[in-house]
Amino acid sequence: MSPAPCDPDWNEIWKELQRLQESTRTHDDTSHNWDKKENAERYDANARSGYDDRVQRTIAALPLTKGSRVLDIGAGPGVLALPLAPLVREVTAVEPGAGMVEVLKRHADRDGIRNITSVQKTWEEIDPARDLSPPYDIVIASLSLTMHDIRSALAKMDAVCSGSVHLFWFVDMPFWEKMYADLWTPLRKTPYYSGPKADCLFGVLYQMGIYPDVTMLPLSKEYRFGSREEMLAFFRRRFGATTSEQVRIVDDYVSPLIQSRGDEVVISGDSTFAHIRWGKTQP
Repeated sequence: MSPAPCDPDWNEIWKELQRLQESTRTHDDTSHNWDKKENAERYDANARSGYDDRVQRTIAALPLTKGSRVLDIGAGPGVLALPLAPLVREVTAVEPGAGMVEVLKRHADRDGIRNITSVQKTWEEIDPARDLSPPYDIVIASLSLTMHDIRSALAKMDAVCSGSVHLFWFVDMPFWEKMYADLWTPLRKTPYYSGPKADCLFGVLYQMGIYPDVTMLPLSKEYRFGSREEMLAFFRRRFGATTSEQVRIVDDYVSPLIQSRGDEVVISGDSTFAHIRWGKTQP
């Protein structure tokens, strides 16, 4: 289905919001380079301790059976793939980051999990006929919708699915993005641009002729470090604070948010994400 002449093209809006959001990024910040093992291990450590509620909510929302074949797009270090594996027949984990794939495989080997197959590519690079073994009973993309041409990405997900597709995406600014929005203009003297959210995603699906069910869910984010200085150093790098004035701005913003918890220091915040799902109509 194409947009009516008077309707906005939600796919083009998604592309532009992605472009603007990516322009609002510190190019020397390597904390999100998931090819790096240390970044993947840091993400994994935070995920194991901080994402239990989200993982449990996500898994509980899926129509799993012991015979289910699951495709997990943007699998990271196996935050969903690893707990899903004992519940289903098999999981195919699509993840481009070499560090993430290494951590996922290490956990699977440690836990004796043999039914996860990793495909180290972006979803855009995936050729289903060559890289996958469709159809899948359940297709998941959880907080991993960073594709520019989201219409094509969604069409590919729909095409490889015989059961139901489950997207989990931000409704409002997640906590980490709120921090960017608060700090970007003071640090860079330029506007901050937020990425596309669930309303835009729903619009794209609607114009594709897909009318999904939507459920709103709470989303918590937590950063944990061994010391206050370690945390401050992390956020200085993340926000590209190189001058003494920029370091002061970051430290003044982050310091009041830090809480002590046992032997660690923690920053946390809440937001909302959506579970957007649709089932394939069987002939």
